[in-house]
Amino acid sequence: QVQLVESGGGLVQAGDSLRLSCAASGRAFSSYAMAWFRQAPGKEREFVAATSQSGSTRDYADSVKGRFTISRDNAKNTVYLQMNSLKPRDTAVYYCAAGSQWYFRRESDFGSWGQGTQVTVSA
Repeated sequence: QVQLVESGGGLVQAGDSLRLSCAASGRAFSSYAMAWFRQAPGKEREFVAATSQSGSTRDYADSVKGRFTISRDNAKNTVYLQMNSLKPRDTAVYYCAAGSQWYFRRESDFGSWGQGTQVTVSA
């Protein structure tokens, strides 16, 4: 298991940018695929972005493609989510997750989760 702690959330205006960070501790970070999910009020949690263990492959939900970038620094045991051109519909709690495989976008593939960080985008 790996322990995950997100940071970087906040209240911003539409069009602004934020960078979320997720610091990992525990077993070898580089052995985990990493992902970001989010959950808006009254909605189910949804996939946002994922990256392979090396960081060479990335996947994005259509709703964030071209605006968000996932990256990781295995030397720092950290994964990031750069969010640009934020929209009110991006308002949600954002969760970092670690797992065995990234390509199916399934929550069940990710066994370790952070506590979440709130992102609120005002119009």
